Amino acid sequence: MNHLSLIIKREYLTKVRNKAFIVMTILSPVILITLIAVVAYLSQVNSEKVRTIAVLDESGLVKDAFVDTETTKYKILDRIELEAAKVLVRAEEDYGLLYIEKSLDVNYLEDHIKFYSEESPSLSVISDLEDKLEKSLTDVKLVQEGVDLDKIASSKINVDIFQENYAGETTSKEESIIKLVFGGAAGYLLFMFIIIYGNMIMRSVIEEKTSRVIEVIISSVKPIQLMLGKIIGTSLAGITQFIIWIILGGVLMFLVSIIFGIDLTHMQTPQQEIVQQTMEGQAMSENTQAVITAFLNLPMGNLILAFVLFFIGGYLLYSSMYAAIGAAVDNETDTQQFVLPLLMPLILAVYIGFFTVIEDPHGTVSTVFSFLPFTSPVVMLMRIPFGVSIWEQLLSLLILLGTFLFTVWFAAKIYRVGILMYGKKPTYKELIKWIKY
Repeated sequence: MNHLSLIIKREYLTKVRNKAFIVMTILSPVILITLIAVVAYLSQVNSEKVRTIAVLDESGLVKDAFVDTETTKYKILDRIELEAAKVLVRAEEDYGLLYIEKSLDVNYLEDHIKFYSEESPSLSVISDLEDKLEKSLTDVKLVQEGVDLDKIASSKINVDIFQENYAGETTSKEESIIKLVFGGAAGYLLFMFIIIYGNMIMRSVIEEKTSRVIEVIISSVKPIQLMLGKIIGTSLAGITQFIIWIILGGVLMFLVSIIFGIDLTHMQTPQQEIVQQTMEGQAMSENTQAVITAFLNLPMGNLILAFVLFFIGGYLLYSSMYAAIGAAVDNETDTQQFVLPLLMPLILAVYIGFFTVIEDPHGTVSTVFSFLPFTSPVVMLMRIPFGVSIWEQLLSLLILLGTFLFTVWFAAKIYRVGILMYGKKPTYKELIKWIKY
């Protein structure tokens, strides 16, 4: 392995000195932040737009339900026919007209309220109007049936279940959310890193193979050394690029926020706006304190160490397979038949992580797939925040590393034969033969 360090250095320097690598390292965060800034600016402009909604309430039951806000103004129309109201609203270029028919029957009004507008209205606007009308008409119906609203309000009970395990350790809903976010981010980051830099390794092998440079290198270096050198060197280049992206992206976000006054967090979908409105009605200070407490309660030392080890193990496992695929083919077109089966376990791991681990982190499915080497890097990373014993983490890691060593062994066999194969499209049957050589 005395040549390994030289191969790693060569591979790393070749990557980081490549013009395309340098350009993409600089342009990628610039383009991304520019897109985010544009979307944030448009969202900010859209949210600052003041909408005027005319309300024609012929029933007289819900006039008091509409209170002006910073972005929505309500104009109550009275003593005017519907058609005349439509003409008036269009002439004054109001956002729309909310029409409630003349009736004292709340059940009838439930399906006989209309909103007229020039164009399709915003989902958040319609949802807000529906919430106001539902609350107001519900109160009207209760009063009509002789129910005292004050008694109902005073009789409401808010239940907040206190969570504690049998060992006396307390948890909370906020803590579960923090665990979910951490696990999901770790799993998704590994997934994207493998796809981006695994393909980079595969393309690098294909380029050297087609340029015949590999024939010179292989004469003095063992195939397994060359393969490991390419994997580690490319990985270090990828980490370098990733760190630059984070630093440059953070600086650009700060500069955009300061210079142009654009709030990059101001990118909310209508669904997020509805959730935010709901949250604003609660004790935000208490929620913030609960989130901070939940974050501090996480076993950060264990999480960080496990993230590093499983991240490295998972990446090395898949990157060795990418290197073997690159050695087996002559061009990227031929890689498709091999890459898809390779990605299937990774896609399955992400699916299990987001749909099974979240619901039942210690269930049979979650536990089994956290030990299978091709899915454990993602699934185990998503399970650990919910509390996984050290012996389980170590066993999963040992299985992952053992599988990596085995994968490197047979991938090196494919690499050894395939790296000098030209003009022949390999099949799975051919790959099996190469492993037996």
